Amino acid sequence: QLQLVESGGGLVQAGGSLRLSCAASGRAFSSYAMGWFRQAPGKEREFVGRILPTADSTYYADSMKGRFTVSRDNAKNTVYLQMNSLKPEDTAVYYCAAKLVPQNIYNYWGQGTHVTVSS
Repeated sequence: QLQLVESGGGLVQAGGSLRLSCAASGRAFSSYAMGWFRQAPGKEREFVGRILPTADSTYYADSMKGRFTVSRDNAKNTVYLQMNSLKPEDTAVYYCAAKLVPQNIYNYWGQGTHVTVSS
């Protein structure tokens, strides 16, 4: 079992940057692929990006490419989401999630952290 706790959300002006963290507790964090998702008010949850267990491969939604970067530190049981050039439409609750490769379903989810981008 894995417990995930996100942090780092807050209020930022458009064009600014934030780095979100997701700390994992439990066994074998380095065995899990980690994903970031977000849900804006009144919208469905959408995929942001993910990183494989060994951190040698990342994948992003098209709208996030070039602005968002997912990284991880397996020694610290932490995954990060660096967000640059933020836009008001990036306002959402951001969630991290974990799954075992090659499963398609993310089994473990954090509680989310709020990000608000002001114009």
